[in-house]
Amino acid sequence: MSEKEEKHVIPYINRELSWVDFNYRVLEESFRKENPIMERMRFLGITASNLDEFFMVRVAGVEDQVDSHYFMRDLSGYTPAELLLTLSQKIHSFIEKQYSCFTRSVLPALKKSGIRFLKADELNESQKKYISEYFDKILFPVLTPLAVDRSRPFPLLANRSLNIAVRLKGEDESYFAVVQVPGILTRFLNIPSEGGNDYILLENVIIYKLGELFELNEIRSACTFRITRSSDLDIDEDSDDLLIEVQKFLKKRKRGKPVRLELSRGHDYETELFLKEMLEIEDHQIYEIPGPLDLTFCSSFASMPKYEQFCYRPLQPVYPASDFADCDDIFKAIRERDRMVHHPYESFETVIDFVRTAAEDENVLAIKQTLYRVSGHSPIVAALIRAAENGKQVTVLVELKARFDEENNIMWAKKLEEAGCHVIYGLVGLKTHCKILLVVRRDEDGIRRYVHMATGNYNDSTAKVYTDIGIFTCREPYGVDASSLFNVLTGYSRPPEYNRFIVAPSALRPFFLRMIRNETENAKKSLPCGITAKVNSLVDPEIIDLLYQASKAGVPIHLIVRGICCLIPGKTGFSENITVRSIVGRLLEHSRIFVFGNAGNTKVFLGSADWMQRNLDRRVELVFPVEDEHLRGRIMKIVDLLLNDNENARTMEADGTYSRVDRRGKTPLSCQDEFAKIAQQYAHFQLDREVSAPETAYSIKRKGITEP
Repeated sequence: MSEKEEKHVIPYINRELSWVDFNYRVLEESFRKENPIMERMRFLGITASNLDEFFMVRVAGVEDQVDSHYFMRDLSGYTPAELLLTLSQKIHSFIEKQYSCFTRSVLPALKKSGIRFLKADELNESQKKYISEYFDKILFPVLTPLAVDRSRPFPLLANRSLNIAVRLKGEDESYFAVVQVPGILTRFLNIPSEGGNDYILLENVIIYKLGELFELNEIRSACTFRITRSSDLDIDEDSDDLLIEVQKFLKKRKRGKPVRLELSRGHDYETELFLKEMLEIEDHQIYEIPGPLDLTFCSSFASMPKYEQFCYRPLQPVYPASDFADCDDIFKAIRERDRMVHHPYESFETVIDFVRTAAEDENVLAIKQTLYRVSGHSPIVAALIRAAENGKQVTVLVELKARFDEENNIMWAKKLEEAGCHVIYGLVGLKTHCKILLVVRRDEDGIRRYVHMATGNYNDSTAKVYTDIGIFTCREPYGVDASSLFNVLTGYSRPPEYNRFIVAPSALRPFFLRMIRNETENAKKSLPCGITAKVNSLVDPEIIDLLYQASKAGVPIHLIVRGICCLIPGKTGFSENITVRSIVGRLLEHSRIFVFGNAGNTKVFLGSADWMQRNLDRRVELVFPVEDEHLRGRIMKIVDLLLNDNENARTMEADGTYSRVDRRGKTPLSCQDEFAKIAQQYAHFQLDREVSAPETAYSIKRKGITEP
C-alpha cells in the first residue's frame, strides 16, 4: 500500500478536482446539439466565468499553501504541491476541450445559422474599410499604447483585463509595449455582410491596425494576453469600521498576485519571456489558448435580443404563485395556512409584493431582513427604503463579505442608511448567509409576526434562473425564532434555544449529525429509514463519514449534489447504498432540501446551507422544518422528480466519474420542464381544493421514505 493510500481514512475526492469535474459537466451542455445554439454558447461563457473565479479564489489558495511550505496531505491524499500540479494538468486538458467545443462545435453551428466570427484576413474589402473607419472614429481615441522601457515601467494591469503585447524592433534589442483592449466597448463588432451576420472581435481589429498606433516603429510580433489575480477576501474583521475595511480590500484586489497568465497560441517566445519576468509568473501558471481569450463574451453575445429565436423558449413564471391564487390579501392568506413559492417557475414578484405591501400597510410596525446578494436595481431594497420613509422600523443585515458582490452591497448599504434604515454589516468572523424576512404587524387580534424563509437570495435577477424554494408562515414558534435570530444578528444576545430553527454555527452541525445517526439506528432496528439531500456541494468529512456509516447499516441514501461532491458512492464496504446525481440544465439548481425517513414519520427541512465546513462552522445559516402537510407533499413531489430526471442528470460512478442517466426504455423526463408545467397547472387551481401535482409515472414511495 502506498503512502497516499495509507493516509485515506474514508474514500474522499479532493474538492478542487471535484469542482473541475463539475465545470466539465457544464461544458457538456455546450456540446449538446439538442440545446439551442445560443444556449450552447451561453454555457461556454459560464465555464469561462467559473474558471476565472476558481483561479482567483481556489487555485490562489492552493498556491498560498505551497508558498507557505505547507506539506500536510489532505483527506484525498494530496499535498498542496501535488494538488497544484494535478490541477494544472487537469485544467490544461479542460481548456483544450473547451476550445475544441468553441471552434469545432459552436462556431460551425453558428455558421449554419448565418452567424460568423471572422478574423481580419477573412474580411472582404468593404468590411476592412468598415473596421478601419470604426478604428479611426471609435477605437483610436480610446486606446492608450503603453511603452515599457527604463523610464516607463510595466503598467499595473487590471484583473481579467484583455491586453495585447507588442514586440517592437530596437537598435540593439527588442522592446515592448502593451495595449489594453477597452472593456467599456462591446467585445464583438457587427460588420456589414451580404446575407447573415458577421462579427469580428475587438482585439483583432486593434491588431489589424497596430501599425497606426506605432507608426515610427517596426512591429515584430503581437499577441493577446490576460492575467488573473488572487482575489479572495482577506480583511481585518477587528477593524473599528468594517465598511471602510472592505472598501480598502476592494482596492487591493485589483493588484493581487497574478495566478494565471493566458497567452494566445502561436505567440512570440521572446514576448512570453518578457511577460513572465514582468508578472513574476511560473511556467505552470501559463496557459496557451487555442482561440480567442476570455470566452466570457459568449454569454453576453448569446443574450442579444436579436438572437432570441436561437435560445430556449422563455420560461414564463406563474404570477401570482399558485399558493396565492385568488388571494387579495397576502397577510390573510398567510394567516390561513403556510404558503410556498417554487422559483423561478413561480414568480419572485410574490416575495417582492410581500415587502412592498408591508412597506405601505399602515398596520405594519417593523420589517427585518437579511441581504446576501441582491441585484443592481433591487426592488426589494427599494421597498425597504419606502418602508423606512413611511415610518416603519426597518432593520437590514447587509453582508459586506459576500464574495464578488462586496461593491454592490456597500452601495445598497449606504442607500439604506441614508433612507433611515438600521443597517448591520454582519458578524465578526462569520458570513451571514441565511435567507429570512420578518414583518411585524398589528392585526385585529394583536401583534403577529409574518416570516419568509428561503433557500435562495433576495435577488430578483438570479431568481429568474436559480431554482429555489421559499416558505411564508405566521406560526408563532417561527415568529418567535425569527425575532430571536435577528436579536442575535443585531445585538449581543446569546444564541437562544430555538423552537423550530436550526442555526449555524452553533446548532446546525450537531443537528445533521444527530439526524444521520438516527437513520443509522433505525436501520439497525429494521425501522423505516432513508436520507435524501439536495445540496450545491458536499465536502464536509464528518458528514461524509457518517453517511458512509449509515450506508453500511443499510440506510438508502439519495444525494442530489449539483457541484462539488467529495463523497464516492458505490464503494464496496462504504457506500453501496448511496447514489449521487448532479443535475445541470438550463436553470441553476440552488435549493437545499433535506428529507429523513425517521422511522416512518418523515421529516422535511429546507435551508440555506450546503454540507461544507464553511456553512456548518463559519457562517450564520438557517435550516427549518416544513410542518404544513400540504407543503411537505409538494416538496416530496419535487424530490421525486429530481430523482427521476433522465435529461439533465448525471450519476457518479464508483470511480468518481460521472455518466448520463441511461434512458433506454424510459420516457424522457426533464425535472425543470416538468416543474414549469406543474406550476402552470397549479396556477389554475382554487385554494379551496387540495393542490396536487398531476399524475405521473413516478411514485415518491421509494424504499425507506414514505409520503407524509
